[in-house]
Amino acid sequence: MNRKMETKEAKAVYERRKVIAEPPFGQIKNSGFRGFSVRGKEKVAGEFSLVCSAYNFKKIVKSVSTGSIRLEEAKRLKMAA
Repeated sequence: MNRKMETKEAKAVYERRKVIAEPPFGQIKNSGFRGFSVRGKEKVAGEFSLVCSAYNFKKIVKSVSTGSIRLEEAKRLKMAA
């Protein structure tokens, strides 16, 4: 496995992962979510969906308030979801 991880392709994948996949989980943890309140795969999936929805909503609100996205675009995003 170490040999595989030393290839250029694997390094490129992990470079992109650091930018795309990891930050949201860190930001969710920093906002106070550290563990699940329920038991069972289905209930945990529901709770995590709620946490992710709150995270996405928070990002949209911040984008609208800073002006990086216009309210008309936010309405369109809401309709697409």
